[in-house]
Amino acid sequence: MPKFFQGLWRILTFPFRLIYNILAFPFRAIKKFNQFLNAVPEERPIADIFVDIATDKDTRAVLWEQVDALRMHLLRSVAVLAITVIAAFWVAQDVMSFLSQPVGGLSSLQAIEVTEEIGVFMRVALMLGIAVSFPYIALEVWLFAAPGLKPREKKMGLIGIPFATLLFLTGMAFTFYVLLPAALPFLGGFTEIAQFWTAKEYFTFVTGLMIWIGIFFEFPLLIYIITSMGLIQPKILAEQWRIAIVIIAILAAAVTPTVDPVNMGLVMLPMILLYFISIGLSYIAYAGRKNNAPVNEQVEETGAG
Repeated sequence: MPKFFQGLWRILTFPFRLIYNILAFPFRAIKKFNQFLNAVPEERPIADIFVDIATDKDTRAVLWEQVDALRMHLLRSVAVLAITVIAAFWVAQDVMSFLSQPVGGLSSLQAIEVTEEIGVFMRVALMLGIAVSFPYIALEVWLFAAPGLKPREKKMGLIGIPFATLLFLTGMAFTFYVLLPAALPFLGGFTEIAQFWTAKEYFTFVTGLMIWIGIFFEFPLLIYIITSMGLIQPKILAEQWRIAIVIIAILAAAVTPTVDPVNMGLVMLPMILLYFISIGLSYIAYAGRKNNAPVNEQVEETGAG
């Protein structure tokens, strides 16, 4: 009999409990997220971790859990990228027309292969999908790395996601509005040979350059984050600027389709400027880390006591 009344009570109170859980869900989620942000991970030397992987069964089990978690993050990222690429089909044609303006529009390009048009369409849609899904992909990267980060590092990484998106889009815009107007006249007027560019070659060149330059524009934020984590010091970046310029020249030569000094210079100049901006940001991050070090030590000592 008591079970009957208990069941009847659960049925009668179900609507009220449902409304309560719906109203309480945002507060519970905020509380759980705040606990996640402020959780302090267990610090262990990397050498000990590798030794435990080889000798301890539980450590290997934890490692496989991390591999499985990485797989889920990658699957979600790919799923969101696929959705954004499919959604980009509705605007890909208009974007193709916009990107072809420097050469006189789509009518100035030609398709030689049977599948060339659909291939170009898919490439432009993929570029748009990457640009739109970039914040979510960055969030998935943060979610995977966050459990091993300190509270301050977690918060800095989370705040950095919108800035990373802005830098990526800025790099793409820089490529189209600054680099292409300077590069295309040189490439098209190097000799007196008549130019009949194919759509495949043109859009491969444009989209590839826009994505790579967008990635390069992430460098200052990346340096700021890893300096905040204590993985690098600004003094090293400042002392090794000559080597950095050589590496930048190699990267510019790899990304730029020609090795002429004009186009390489247009790629190298913003990358060098970004490098020196990164040094300044690294000094700021290093100073902030030093100022927070005594506080962190006091918190750790209090927790140990």
